[in-house]
Amino acid sequence: MVWRIIIAPQASLLPNWEQEKVRIMSEYILQMTGIDKSFPGVKALQNVQLKVRPGSVHAVMGENGAGKSTLMKCLVGMYTKDAGEILFKGQNTVFRNMHEALSNGISMIHQELSPVPERSVKENVWLGREPRRGLIINHRKLYTDTVELFEHLNMDIDPDEKMGNLSIAKMQMVEIAKAVSYDSAVVVMDEPTSALTHSETEHLFRIIEQLKEKGVAVIYISHKMDEILRICDEISVYRDGEYVGTDYRENMTIDRIISMMVGREITELFPKIECPIGETILKVENLSDGKRFSDVSFELRRGEILGFAGLVGAGRTEVVETIFGIRRAASGTITKDGKRIIIRSAEDAVKHKIALLTEDRRHSGTVGVLTVMENMVLANLKKYGFPIRKQKMRQDTQEYIERLKVRTPDMYTRIMNLSGGNQQKVLVSRWLLTEPDILFVDEPTRGIDVGAKAEIHTILTKLASEGKAIIMISSEMPEILGMSDRVLVMCEGKMAGIIERQDATQELIMQYATGELQEEESER
Repeated sequence: MVWRIIIAPQASLLPNWEQEKVRIMSEYILQMTGIDKSFPGVKALQNVQLKVRPGSVHAVMGENGAGKSTLMKCLVGMYTKDAGEILFKGQNTVFRNMHEALSNGISMIHQELSPVPERSVKENVWLGREPRRGLIINHRKLYTDTVELFEHLNMDIDPDEKMGNLSIAKMQMVEIAKAVSYDSAVVVMDEPTSALTHSETEHLFRIIEQLKEKGVAVIYISHKMDEILRICDEISVYRDGEYVGTDYRENMTIDRIISMMVGREITELFPKIECPIGETILKVENLSDGKRFSDVSFELRRGEILGFAGLVGAGRTEVVETIFGIRRAASGTITKDGKRIIIRSAEDAVKHKIALLTEDRRHSGTVGVLTVMENMVLANLKKYGFPIRKQKMRQDTQEYIERLKVRTPDMYTRIMNLSGGNQQKVLVSRWLLTEPDILFVDEPTRGIDVGAKAEIHTILTKLASEGKAIIMISSEMPEILGMSDRVLVMCEGKMAGIIERQDATQELIMQYATGELQEEESER
């Protein structure tokens, strides 16, 4: 593995014009100034700037729709900027595509993963640059190069495993390894910890420190304030496609960052109100799928938000997907409104007025090339008859755009052009149009900004106040503690315990989630 270290030549030995070039390179490895970018009906970036020093971690922050990802895509050649200048290593630079950016020393880990699921891990890491003997891929070297890379990064992942068999968290770690393998001078990380456990996040931070020591600049996009204030050297904030300001981490506080991001104070991130808790609407007894979890039993009541907590891989999502009919149950019973029901498919679940907002917005949620309206009505097409009553479809779409405050030019805009937070609102609207009694939401605020989080939380609280029963899976402890009436904790495919809101603390949840409390109780 070859690692590039940035060393500026001694300036006194160079002519004046070269001395200025060296000064720029040593202070900033990357400068983006006056960047503009527009899409049909949307001014995504206006006179934006970003200046990054070598060997530093530079946070890029802003609400969804602020232009962060668009700016990075202009940098790596995915988008063509309309105006402005990019200086990389002191040279005026325009990349026509990502391959050019990678070849010249800039790599990017995208928020929305794009693995090749049917290929192996090693093939995904070295895709398009496989070691060869003539025209034939050298599979032995492909394997050993991957092992060497993973050993250097202390990653325990089988290079021969099929990519599609990995969890989202492990896919994210493979993407991180792939970006590092390019030996880049600048690495862009867009929400890199959104699917990672605490230990995996700590592992990533160690990798970032390694990169810093070698002079690599890391551009770090995240909505997680604690991460930003812990690992970043400088923080740049953007709002509505415009540059707000940059300052050193030491001068920043959470309140100041939020104020810069949203232009207002977020006084209540978790707007939980006490809702009347009604009768039991859903009862699950001894549910197992025979693989990922077993013997799960609980009750869900009207007006309740039941939080599902636990470490990634504990089986939380699998339980909900089995109830919803995506996975086949091996044993157990499900009772709704006092009557036993059998759900073999998502269609069965919808008939029983159960809805599921999935964890992975891109791959199992939105259809990027379809419009906001088409995405919103997708789960409820039968409602509009045949031939389709388009007027009714437009009325329903407009109602939910207004009700959930979806920021979009119009209902005919492709959903892929919306921010993550607004895409999430469209998906919530999709399931509300099915008029559910029960709503499962899996990581409802993953990868969206603080302003959009508060809006999603407000929507969930309002639904609970209307008598809906909600199961909320979340890996964010503040979200679980702030929004749940009770917390069900999973540990390695087993239900470790249920905690009442007034008793729930981060420490208690983690004791259950790691099996510590169960072990202590069994010893007694």
